[in-house]
Amino acid sequence: MDVYSHICEKQTSGQVQFAVLIDPDKAGKKELHGLLNESVIQYADVFFVGGSLLSTTNLNTTIHFLKEHTTLPVVIFPGDQMQISPEADAILFLSLISGRNAEMLIGRHVITAPYIRSSKLESIATGYMLIDGGRPTTASYMSSSMPIPWDKPDIAATTALAGEMLGLKTIYLDTGSGAKQALSTEMLRAVKETVSIPIIVGGGIRSPQEAERIAKAGADIIVVGNALEKDPSLLREIADAIHLVNTEQ
Repeated sequence: MDVYSHICEKQTSGQVQFAVLIDPDKAGKKELHGLLNESVIQYADVFFVGGSLLSTTNLNTTIHFLKEHTTLPVVIFPGDQMQISPEADAILFLSLISGRNAEMLIGRHVITAPYIRSSKLESIATGYMLIDGGRPTTASYMSSSMPIPWDKPDIAATTALAGEMLGLKTIYLDTGSGAKQALSTEMLRAVKETVSIPIIVGGGIRSPQEAERIAKAGADIIVVGNALEKDPSLLREIADAIHLVNTEQ
């Protein structure tokens, strides 16, 4: 399964994809069964698996469960260099281009690269950009980096452009798990107008209205996780909102 080619095909056709983010620390088999049934029914496009800080060894177990029970692609969204599993279809090879922490830009990648190659995982080079979502997040704390201010679309756009010029394949705009607010329409549109590569958006998306706004503003993949952990029934409503935007394209 060539995950990146599929993402690009969807982008070219103007179809927004819905990614369900699963934190292995927070989803046991009972939760996975319930979420999986809802996800399949509502045609989620992809599973992202990972977290900024994992305190258990459930990553492999979670990915194995998903691969056994669905044909949807499973992509690792790693919070650190230890989050690698050959059972997944792909991994977002994240470079934190919004910060100035050399370890997150390239340092840890040097250590991880040989393991990813030997695992045969499809590696998707991703420019990861933390955006201020109104409160400190685990991602910003663990990465020792300052998020881009929420109201500075020009900084986000030029940062994303630099990432594309460096050869990155996607841009991931994230206000972080538990953010008070999702990405602004102005910032997303500015990035969309500046780069041609697929844009992934996550953090602070808690309602179908937010998902619809983000979809219409230019996201190619919308990621929802924390809100679904608190209220799995939201999955149906958010998926419907995204699919409605796709039918209007």
